[in-house]
Amino acid sequence: MRQLVLLLTMLALRAPAAEVLQLDIDNVVHPVTVEMVADAIDQARARGYAVLLVRLNTPGGLMSASREVVEALIASPTPVVTWVGPSGARAASAGFFLLLAGDLAAMAPGTNTGAASPVMLGRELDPVMRRKIESDAGAWLRSIASRRGRNAALAEKTISEAKSFTEQEALDANLIDLIAKDEKELVNRLNVRVITRFDGSKRTLSTADATIVMYQLSFRQKLLKAVSDPNIALIVLLLGALLLYVEFSAPGLILPGVAGAILMLIGLTAMALLPLNWLGLALILLALALFVLEAKFTSFGILGAGGAVAMILGALLLVEGPPEFRIKPGTAIGIALPFAVISVFLTTLVIRAHGSRADTGIGGLVGETGIARTALDPEGKIFVHGEYWDAVSSIAVSEGTRVRVLSVDGLRLTVEPLRNT
Repeated sequence: MRQLVLLLTMLALRAPAAEVLQLDIDNVVHPVTVEMVADAIDQARARGYAVLLVRLNTPGGLMSASREVVEALIASPTPVVTWVGPSGARAASAGFFLLLAGDLAAMAPGTNTGAASPVMLGRELDPVMRRKIESDAGAWLRSIASRRGRNAALAEKTISEAKSFTEQEALDANLIDLIAKDEKELVNRLNVRVITRFDGSKRTLSTADATIVMYQLSFRQKLLKAVSDPNIALIVLLLGALLLYVEFSAPGLILPGVAGAILMLIGLTAMALLPLNWLGLALILLALALFVLEAKFTSFGILGAGGAVAMILGALLLVEGPPEFRIKPGTAIGIALPFAVISVFLTTLVIRAHGSRADTGIGGLVGETGIARTALDPEGKIFVHGEYWDAVSSIAVSEGTRVRVLSVDGLRLTVEPLRNT
């Protein structure tokens, strides 16, 4: 009996199993990634997670955002393990910086990393400027790798020579610490492993029977992550502009105006997260102006075609950044052509509506014919449009004579007798 009580007491006093927080970076690295990493680090610290596991599957991203992510990972009070997975994944370009920033770096079989040469969208860099950019990125990468005890000289070659490595090549070259086929195997192999943190302090990991808890994105993060793709951001922005134009063209519909305003705000918020090229933005604005002019002037399609070309070029040049941030040609063409047709059509309807004579209301009386119900000498009553009106005529009109409305002055009409032809 005493042994049973002792066993139950030991079980009750046994420390709860460790927990590992897993954050997935499975897209390009951008400002939303920075927010996700910072929030995950805060959660790991506040809830006492044993390890923050950052799973990488990224083609790269913005260098400015990558620097912020690396700084956050290095400063994390919770040990950080970076892992490229699952099989078939990659941590290319900026992802290589994130991989080396972990206290412990790992890869799954069938993955690759490297090719970290900076790429500038839409710019031809002269050799001196390119050397400066590569030298700055190389020094930063050497600093990270050397502090982590990894092969700094070889890591720099991912920038100077755009070298890439398989998981086995990276392990043999001392760029990563181990290979693990999945998260569970990785966490099991972390137990009682001694790591050296960025400040030089030692930490023994305790991950026996650890439970992996997935980091949950907030609604805001999910929304921004979805629209931070420049292709989606541009579609949302232009669709919002089109719906707002429909509302302005036909006031009172309400739904297009509300939906357009929401989409415009979401699109502008997404664009604010991206590094914009002002030439691309100017070309898109020029395209909108050309669409309006096409509807107003007879150009036999020249202005509309020019607007479509300007919108396609503007879309392709709109975002500064690596290739992963470029708006795809298919997206640019798929947006520009339908937008050109719809906007020209709507603008034509508006211009024709404003240019045509009003058929209703007081303005619609001008030119209409009626009958004099009293003699007009010069004033009297006429019947027109099913209503009795006060009228005045410079020519005497007898009762029952047909008259034509010349103008409207308040509630009095100026008329003339209708001559028989």
